[in-house]
Amino acid sequence: MNRMRKKIVVLGSYVADLAFRATRLPAWGETLMGSGFALGPGGKGSNQAVAAARAGAAVQMISRLGDDAFGRLARETWAADGIDASLVGSCDVATGAAAILIDEARGENAIIVVPGACFTLTAADVDAVGAAIRSAGVLLTQLELPLGTVERGLRLARAAGVLTILNPAPAQALSDEMLGLVDFLIPNESEAALLTGQPVESVAQAQSAAQALRRRGARCVIVTLGAQGALVCAEGAEALLVGAFNSGAVVETTGAGDAFCGGFAAALSEGRSVPEATRFGCATAGISVTRAGTAPSMPRREEIEALLSGG
Repeated sequence: MNRMRKKIVVLGSYVADLAFRATRLPAWGETLMGSGFALGPGGKGSNQAVAAARAGAAVQMISRLGDDAFGRLARETWAADGIDASLVGSCDVATGAAAILIDEARGENAIIVVPGACFTLTAADVDAVGAAIRSAGVLLTQLELPLGTVERGLRLARAAGVLTILNPAPAQALSDEMLGLVDFLIPNESEAALLTGQPVESVAQAQSAAQALRRRGARCVIVTLGAQGALVCAEGAEALLVGAFNSGAVVETTGAGDAFCGGFAAALSEGRSVPEATRFGCATAGISVTRAGTAPSMPRREEIEALLSGG
């Protein structure tokens, strides 16, 4: 089906991912021999931009890089996937990096992010590229930038009638005023728990947390639940659990949340309904977890469509 696609602007981070694989995670003070290492493009903003672009969206990135090897890797990554990086500036601060520790036995991970150059992006810098945000169909952002920078982007988008998506990761406290600027808030279980102070260990608890976040101002809350899929809570509708897609053995979950957000944004940008976009996001994530890496694990449009159609 041919659909009118509107541009997605991603206001977000880029860091280089340094992934270390081992049979388990080390304890504090312990040195553990690993089984593998990989260096690749990462950062939640960049990962979500790649996911959206590979899912068929027109994507423009707003961020900042250092003038170094990691920054050049970012630009090469975006060029390869057709992402418009014309508004990404350079600065004297080094490009950021993330240390990703992967437990091979469980397919789970622990991550430390040092944002570096992208964290120098200010609200004034966002104002300077406001025309790009105002001309978008969707603004997708996260919390690996200064909070004031993210809030300014959301405010510009809301004033222009642009749909706003916030992935509140890494989790931190958010004001009701900021939540009121968000059309689609997409936390995982731990992020929803931190934002609400409630435990989120079941679908029922996820629904309770989502409702609490909606009462604080977010128009629609989608809690991603890993292997259980995603729970959608929107005004005037029953809570909807969209099941996950099992497309193969789980290799790594590191990029799953970013895959969901990018896929969801891509589907939303072409006019799909929220349940359809959620299902599209779940399929995108379902493929990504069968592959190693973050940005490299993001599937192409044809792969997502094949999974959705049962092919």
